Amino acid sequence: MQLYSTQKQSKEVSFQQAIFQGLPPDNGLYVPKQVPTLPTGFFDNIESLSLPEIAIEVSKALLGDEIPEADLERCVRTAINFDAPVKKLDERVYVQELFHGPTLAFKDFGARFMAQLMGYWQTKQAADASATQTQDIHILVATSGDTGGAVAQGFYQVPGIKVVVLYPAGKVSPIQEKQFSTLGENVTAIAIDGTFDDCQKLVKQAFLNDELRSQLPLSSANSINISRLIPQSFYYFYAYAQLKHLGKKLVFTVPSGNLGNLCGGLLAQQMGLPIHSFVSATNKNNVFPQFLQSGEFTPHPSFATISNAMDVGNPSNFVRIKEWLGDDYQAFEGKITGKYYSDEETKETIRKVFAHSQYVLDPHSAIGYRATQEYLANKGDDIVGVFLSTAHPAKFLEVVEQAIDQKLPIPEKLQEVMDNPNKNLTMSNSFEEFKAYLMKAFVEA
Repeated sequence: MQLYSTQKQSKEVSFQQAIFQGLPPDNGLYVPKQVPTLPTGFFDNIESLSLPEIAIEVSKALLGDEIPEADLERCVRTAINFDAPVKKLDERVYVQELFHGPTLAFKDFGARFMAQLMGYWQTKQAADASATQTQDIHILVATSGDTGGAVAQGFYQVPGIKVVVLYPAGKVSPIQEKQFSTLGENVTAIAIDGTFDDCQKLVKQAFLNDELRSQLPLSSANSINISRLIPQSFYYFYAYAQLKHLGKKLVFTVPSGNLGNLCGGLLAQQMGLPIHSFVSATNKNNVFPQFLQSGEFTPHPSFATISNAMDVGNPSNFVRIKEWLGDDYQAFEGKITGKYYSDEETKETIRKVFAHSQYVLDPHSAIGYRATQEYLANKGDDIVGVFLSTAHPAKFLEVVEQAIDQKLPIPEKLQEVMDNPNKNLTMSNSFEEFKAYLMKAFVEA
């Protein structure tokens, strides 16, 4: 698998190089030079395959011989050891639950897959008798909510890897914060005085700083890292496998922040998955829907909402989508539709769906449901919609309980972290302060 930078100013790299580098030196994003098409036989029999079996076939097609087949299969089965069931809510609306992993969010797919592959290569290098002493890899990740917990727990105690999680102070839910700020050991959580975009900017500045890069092996675990997008394609294939018997066209509605989840769907489509179209649904941070309507991409400081994982004012993966679909926004017509909703509309949707079907939605999934219904309203009966439920509603207790006027049981996986003390640091959004911390903590130590 060869990859090139969207800026086209850096040399092509292998997948192994891309996963460890995170970002190309020219500040672009890595994209595959060629995307393989899966054979017809795969789709003919896909309904008989489990999620891990589908994930293995997709991984093998993309990675080729970069990892021996037996090792790759072991990595995938270890990472994807939970389900992603599709459930029917309305006659034409289905939900795919992506919150059955360890941190109860879809980010578990990308973080665990990435951790397994990086851990495999780090262990392999350390075992090479001819290698010099192996340096620790330092993963920098910015989070607006669920990415931090998934990455922190995915890499927790993985040998040869240290993780630094940056998050906007006071702008993630208490449960989300607990999932990455209570671990310690090889995981450091830093509360930044600013927005998610400030956190993301600090990560990018670190990657582009020659002094840091020369002394500290850096990688990223945000969806800017190509290894996050590959496993985010798995569940699109699995949803199709579960709904193939309907014989209908499938539209996927994707709650969208940094647009990595949408990129995973586009990757699956390029590999031959028969997706009719996508709906990119978000909140007040509507930069991408506005682009789809007007052709103007106008980043802005992010706004805080109750669907905080989508509070992104300058989505990084936009450049990947343009690389695949073209610069002209009219080329997106019929392929991606954009919708966005206010906090009040989101709470109203949570309330109505619960009253109608007793199904509990988190704020991100509520936006996905509403967008799916609106999209299908003027479409023929040959189309059904699947919206991705990206997080368990218990991760947003205050908002959800207020909307449905009921108490929610807290899953055991979340309850376990609630009583643990936070071990986070606090910092301004100054890059010089962040750089000085990294140098002192990891270079001079």
